[in-house]
Amino acid sequence: MKNIKLMNKIAKVGTDVFSPAKYTVSDACETPDAIMVRSAKLHDMEMPETLTAIARCGAGVNNIPVEKCTEKGIVVFNTPGANANGVKELAICALILAARDVVGGIEWVKTLKGTEGVAKAVEAGKGAYVGNELIGKKLGVIGLGAIGGMVANAANALGMVVMGCDPYITPAAAWHLAPAIEQAANYEEIFKTCDYITLHVPATAQTKNMISEKTLSMMKDGVRIINLARAELVNAEDIKKALESKKVAKYVTDFPTDETVGVDGIINIPHLGASTNESEDHCAVMAAKQLDEYLTNGNIKNSVNYPNVAIPHTASARVCVMHKNIPNMLSQITAAFASVNVNIENLANGSKGDAAYTIVETNEKVSEDVVSTVMNIDGVIKVNCY
Repeated sequence: MKNIKLMNKIAKVGTDVFSPAKYTVSDACETPDAIMVRSAKLHDMEMPETLTAIARCGAGVNNIPVEKCTEKGIVVFNTPGANANGVKELAICALILAARDVVGGIEWVKTLKGTEGVAKAVEAGKGAYVGNELIGKKLGVIGLGAIGGMVANAANALGMVVMGCDPYITPAAAWHLAPAIEQAANYEEIFKTCDYITLHVPATAQTKNMISEKTLSMMKDGVRIINLARAELVNAEDIKKALESKKVAKYVTDFPTDETVGVDGIINIPHLGASTNESEDHCAVMAAKQLDEYLTNGNIKNSVNYPNVAIPHTASARVCVMHKNIPNMLSQITAAFASVNVNIENLANGSKGDAAYTIVETNEKVSEDVVSTVMNIDGVIKVNCY
């Protein structure tokens, strides 16, 4: 019986993936084999020795100490694409909110309560909230992954001229883009030519403050910026100065901070990107299935810290080795099996940065001596048997 600990409320459709015959699912477990989490911060959490995996019901993993997990042989999963449609729809909403002062107009109408002749007052005052249409305007999409690609296609369907930039785009993502979407040579081309810019990249050392005084100075006067990715991508002080100078006409963010709340020209959405019933369900199911496959077969898919390595479990025994990505590891691992005349039926290996993962299958009994020998290889982090 495996223990799954819930660090947040997880949609029941996700937790139902775990068969009661195999799993205990609880928010009070002290010795979990795996954790499911949404927004709870795990950086200060003491990782129990029993813990082998963490699944984040969402794409970002800023709330998880990924490097620490890698060192301990804990696989960290995320659910890329599971909430993409929810974020895409909010991005279209954000584009409209940036183009037209819908929010300001709604707040103004509230002040008319009790006014005689509200309809007449609305007609007289609505001119203060006139905006622009999206059709024909140029949108720059930075990041063309699961969400960015969907936003680009949706904006193209609305009649916008769309330019995208993603140095790390996968062939699969590229195939899903509408033919009309232009490819920018670099981010600067988007900064210099677009009327609207929307950000869909993770927060990393390289992307932090990618929207700053330097990049803002390249942009067209009156540019409108959408940030549904992470607060750290935009320098708050620099965006406020740009709003004051009218360099930026509107900034819409899904990540309010003390610096952005209450500032004219900034629309703060309360982190609603993936806050749909459908997105929460999709993320929970995807996370649970990935955990179940790992805990049952040792197969890894959608890990942020270990490579994706998965093969059918066709032999009677399987040994999965988490190790450093250094020379001579495979030969030492296979030699441990050969030393006791255990034949290897199937083998799969992959690496991701400094981490690597090897699956070894055999139809013979794997003794504790073999496991111990593999574990004692310099560079091996953890050995799991299935």
